[in-house]
This record gives sequence, structure tokens and C-alpha cells, in this order.
Amino acid sequence: MKIVFIGTCFPMRGGLAQFNAILARELSKRHEIAFLSFSRQYPDLFFPGKTQFVTEEEAARAAQFPADPVLDSINPISWWRTARRAAAKKPDLIIFKYWMPFFAPAFGTISRWIKRWSGARVLFVCDNIVPHERRPFDGLLTRYAVSPVDAFVTMSASVSEDLQKVKPGAKWELVPHPVYDLFGERVDKQAALETLGLPDGDWILFFGYIRRYKGLDLLIESLPKVRTRRDVRLLVAGEFYDNEERYRDLVREHGVEDAVVFRSDYIPEDQVATYFSAIDVVTLPYHSATQSGIIQVAYHLDTPVICTDVGGLGEVVLDQKTGFVVPPEDPQAVADAILRFYDEDWGERMRRQVEIEKAKYSWDRLVEAIERLSSKAGGSR
Repeated sequence: MKIVFIGTCFPMRGGLAQFNAILARELSKRHEIAFLSFSRQYPDLFFPGKTQFVTEEEAARAAQFPADPVLDSINPISWWRTARRAAAKKPDLIIFKYWMPFFAPAFGTISRWIKRWSGARVLFVCDNIVPHERRPFDGLLTRYAVSPVDAFVTMSASVSEDLQKVKPGAKWELVPHPVYDLFGERVDKQAALETLGLPDGDWILFFGYIRRYKGLDLLIESLPKVRTRRDVRLLVAGEFYDNEERYRDLVREHGVEDAVVFRSDYIPEDQVATYFSAIDVVTLPYHSATQSGIIQVAYHLDTPVICTDVGGLGEVVLDQKTGFVVPPEDPQAVADAILRFYDEDWGERMRRQVEIEKAKYSWDRLVEAIERLSSKAGGSR
């Protein structure tokens, strides 16, 4: 097939760009791929982080796929230009990575134009249908985006359910988020701690962009309950997309300043393995979720996960096998899971199970689903 992939790609940073680069790479082994990316993804006014782009230092190590940066999320002229450029390639299939209604006007309009001009089928790979942080008109925007789409890949059962509510009768397949494969291998814990300048001991990790729905507040609240019995420290590694002082105030309020280390910046790809190797278990105490790429990073690096039972997290983390799944909004349950992990010496058992479990989260499975859905969707080409 001739496929045009439209979405986030290098030189933009973050999990979406990494995901799209790997998927485009895997698709290109069997199909002809052209990638149209953003010239501007978010206006600076709306972007909560420090920068949307990789630095010069990060560029050589970032996941890349050749891309044409033509799309501006808020410029309709660029939407028209993107659609014309895609249609000129006479594609059989257009793929968008969809995750929030902010992009619905651009993606929905481009989809309609491309279908009119080329007859190509349109497929969305969906992280979310309903966003984590809801705003007025989200429902209207989402329906506009999905209306012209011929088929969908969903990443969790909760996203599948949301899709069927928004677009009854949609063609879709559920394919769990594949395991990231670009962060190298796990290294010795002591060496990793030395590299990061951290003392020896029990360490848990909160990793990735820090947003309110991800529940770092709940994890901080659970920490004093853990430390009444065990000297466990928390490493928070990632860029704040929320008010950083709010979390530092929580640390002081709960008296755990000596137990929490903040590395409040974007973690480059070549340092990810070091962070995951320095700790014993990753914590995802989310207030809400659909799924999380952090679990797939953890699995790639043979790391157990403690998560709350929200969205699709409990579909991927196997309770008492690859981690612990606990009730949401319950700091005591999080604390109990952390203590049980250490007191009952679950680390090595869970790491062995992760090695087995991660084999089923392959990129081939996603590629094959896209191929099936494209065939079922039909189309005029």
C-alpha cells in the first residue's frame, strides 16, 4: 500500500513522536510510507512545557523517520496544503495518531479533503477518544474528527468503549500499546544510581510528563505511610506540565523532603534506561487514564509496575505477576502495595514475568491490525 502518515514526528520530542517514528519504521518494511508532520504542533501560549523540540544534543539519539513539516495545528491554510500534498501521493491509506480534541478541526478537515480528492481510506490510531482533562466542546470536536474516519485502532478497552459511544458502528480493533524498543538495555542498579548521583537503597520511580490526572499528589501522600516501616525513596523524573510548586509544597507538607528527588526536566532517550535501572518499581497512581506508554517503557526495561485500576492500566499490568493493581484515589492502597513489593521480595519474580509478558506487545501486531482494517474499510481506490 501507499500510506501517508500525518502526525507528530522528529524534531518534536516526547512519547508521541517516538511512537510514530517506530510505527512508520515498521510499516515501511512492508509498505510505501510518506510522513507529513507538524511545523507547529501547539502555539506557545497553549504549550505547558519548556520546548516542543529536541535539543541539538538530543537530536542524534532521537527516534527519527523522514518527515515533511507542513502542518500547523491552528492555520487552516496549512491544513489545505497538507491535504493537497497527501492527495498528490495517491495514497491508499491515511493514518493519523489521535489523542485530543485540540487537533480535531485540523485532522477532521484534512481527512475530508483528502478523501474527496483521492478516495483514500482514513484510519485513526487512538490513544484517547475522551480526553483526560475535559473542556467545553470536546464532544462536538471529537465527533467532527471521527466522522469521516473509516477505521480505528484503539489502545485499550476503555478507548474502544468511548469510540462506540461517539461513533456507533465504527470499524475498529483493539491493539495494546506496543513495547518501546529504543531505550537500550537495563544496566546494573548500583552503576545507574552512581550515574544519577543517588545513594544506594530502595527507590521507586514516577516517570514522564507530570500532569494532574497522573496522580503524583496521591503518591506523595502515600509516602509517609510507607516510610513509617521502610526507608523507601521516590525519584520523580520528567517535565512538569502542571504547577511544580504545588508538588514541592506537598512534599514539605507531608514531611518527606529527604525522601523525594525531583529531576524536573525532559529525560532524553539515551538516559531513560539509566533511570529505570536505578529503581526497583515504577508507580502510576493515576486518577484517570486510558492507557500509558510508561508501562511499555517499563516492560521494555524489565521493570515491575504499581498502578491504579483506571482505564486500561489493569489490562496491561497483571496483578501479582508483572506488578500490583490497586484501587484508585486510595493513598493507603498505594502504600500497602509498595510495602508488599519490598517486604515479600517481589522484585525478581515480577521482573521474570515482565520478560515473558512483554513478548505479546509487538509492533507486528499493530501493523497487521492496520492492514486488516484498511482492507475491511474498502474505499474508492
